[in-house]
Amino acid sequence: MRWAATLAACGLFFLAACGGSSSSSGSGGGLAPQVPKANAGGPYTGSAGVPVTFNGAASTDPQGQALTFSWNFGDGTNGTGINPTHTYPQVAGQATSVYTVGLTVQDTSGLSNQAVTTATIQGVPPLTDAGLTGMVATGKKAIAGAQVYLFAAASTGYGLPSVSLLSATETGTSDSGGAYVLTNAYGAFTMSGDYTCTTGQLLYIYASGGDSGSGANPATGLLAAIGPCPSSSSAAVSVWVNEVSTVATAFALAGFASDPTHVSSSATTLAKTGIANAFANAANLESLSTGVALAATPSGTGIVPQVKINTLANILATCVDPSDSVANSCNLLFTNALSAGYAGSTPTNTAAAAINIAHNPGVFTSSLFQIPASAPPYAPALSTSPSDYTLAISFSGGGLNLPQGIAVDGAGSVWVTNPGNNSVTKLSSLGAILSGTGGYTGGGINLPNSIAIDQAGNAWVANGDASVTEISSTGTFLSGSSGYTGGALHQPMAIAIDGSGNVWVTNFVGNSVTELSSSGTVLSGGLGYTGGGLNLPTAIAIDGSGNAWVANESGNSVTKLSRSGSVLSGANGYSGGGLDGPFGVAIDVNGNAWITNGNNGSVTEISNSGTILSGASGYSAGAAPEGIAIDGSSNVWIVDENGPSVTELSNAGTLLPGPSVYAGGTLNSPRGIAIDNSGNAWITNNGNNTVSEYVGIAPPVVTPIAAGLPSPPTANGNSSLGTLP
Repeated sequence: MRWAATLAACGLFFLAACGGSSSSSGSGGGLAPQVPKANAGGPYTGSAGVPVTFNGAASTDPQGQALTFSWNFGDGTNGTGINPTHTYPQVAGQATSVYTVGLTVQDTSGLSNQAVTTATIQGVPPLTDAGLTGMVATGKKAIAGAQVYLFAAASTGYGLPSVSLLSATETGTSDSGGAYVLTNAYGAFTMSGDYTCTTGQLLYIYASGGDSGSGANPATGLLAAIGPCPSSSSAAVSVWVNEVSTVATAFALAGFASDPTHVSSSATTLAKTGIANAFANAANLESLSTGVALAATPSGTGIVPQVKINTLANILATCVDPSDSVANSCNLLFTNALSAGYAGSTPTNTAAAAINIAHNPGVFTSSLFQIPASAPPYAPALSTSPSDYTLAISFSGGGLNLPQGIAVDGAGSVWVTNPGNNSVTKLSSLGAILSGTGGYTGGGINLPNSIAIDQAGNAWVANGDASVTEISSTGTFLSGSSGYTGGALHQPMAIAIDGSGNVWVTNFVGNSVTELSSSGTVLSGGLGYTGGGLNLPTAIAIDGSGNAWVANESGNSVTKLSRSGSVLSGANGYSGGGLDGPFGVAIDVNGNAWITNGNNGSVTEISNSGTILSGASGYSAGAAPEGIAIDGSSNVWIVDENGPSVTELSNAGTLLPGPSVYAGGTLNSPRGIAIDNSGNAWITNNGNNTVSEYVGIAPPVVTPIAAGLPSPPTANGNSSLGTLP
């Protein structure tokens, strides 16, 4: 469905002519500009594992120009914004660590200044373990003699081995995987007194082998996600480890797990946030203490695909419990759960198979479903084969009403625009409503279309009348009661934020682009940026050079503007390559633009220099592709409104892997899509007032999108867009 038709049908955008007032800004005077003065605040103190907030508000500019803030936290990581937060890691063997913190400020004239301060961080001693006990079972049958390991996710790089936490001295048993305890005849185990962990570590159980009554089975592999290290004062932890917990853990951690003993992330704050959210998300799928698949999320806002979880658990159970399946059930499972979908390595146990299925949920779907079991232990379950094994949670409430635009912030929270009731809904990374029962209202929110998040965590909303609203991360309106206006804002349709914190808005009526500073000052003059083929501009994205790429629905073209607003794509914009009713735009790590074409079911890729890379007709991508997003491996995700479905393309434009077109969940006229820093895909469903979360379907990506853009800009458009956090 195209914008014009949609808006006319809904009556949301063409109720009245929306005239906008004009304004302009700039620093006057004939004197040479003076260098700004950076002030990093501090000195700061804090504790390892606890966020420290920095403050550059005392920085000034003699001309009163807006400043951009770039921080070096002294531990190899960087940040932006006036008030960033940073969590310092525990340093082994050091009770206290002192870091030199640097701040660089730059004004709009390009002049910069630096200042330094210190951050003194107290170390956190290892915690004495809390009581940790559990049960390993298949269905209702105990598994005796299983080797049970306690691992923590590695946090110094992707693909690294997990950290073994059990003490071999205490357990008396270990192998190449680390120390372990054994389950007794009733499947029970205890780790109390056998381990230590530190604040910030994320724990999970891996159980291998054991006997469920038919003899030892080395093909058994089961998982359960525990989460943050419990302190000695925490309540005792009880874990039920079975096929359901394995499915929940495999999907929740899919973005960080390559196999059962390799779960890891990088050391960046964003990656640590993402993997912590992923561990927590396992509890949205199953009960840790009972091993039962949930029907609804603990917050009560989400419907969980319980029958699909149980179906996958039953498939694993055919291998774990030989007495409940036919011969060769493990071989059938493993040959249909390869590491790369239709190719790659063959798993050797059910935990590895579950992770492979989570990575490739659309592969060998029917073959997996047909693996027989005489008495499937988990119910309710599917009676026919699904189209795919994606696990999609459907969230509702919180003011969701004709949800459309969607964006993810650095904490993993999800922001959604609701043109049906003039509100914005904020969901936590677990789908809990953070914005009240009716969403955020007021502050000029009126027919909100799209939304973008800046590096300070503030949300910017393009309102379909003639304004832009800025909302703080806590829901405070920063743009006054009517939002920011002027600068030719007229039915703004799309919004994006560049690496300097400036905000770019397309004006559907007026055929222009307005640029605002991070404080809402108009930077693009009273008429905005015009020309270059701008014609009903529906979407916008920023590349690593700070250039803006604009999709023109009526012109069947793409306009490229420099960071100063100059047209770089010729008088009529880029055309050809299948461009037909272009709707959405996303930029990849190389600065190439990907555009969805709603009129011919394709996606066009244009190089940063304007060359069509996707052939004369573009890449095939459903019937009516609309929203588009790029994940941490630069794969491209597209929602098809008419499918309704979600399509995944490789960065070369091919389906990945195999039939990567997903239709699970409650997709209904999907419009927008965003990937978070845990590897989940979030989709707005305009047709049924819900938001779908496809759990663990993609590699995690840097969020918000603006955080992937460099400052200063690069010459060739390269950036950290479409990369792992």
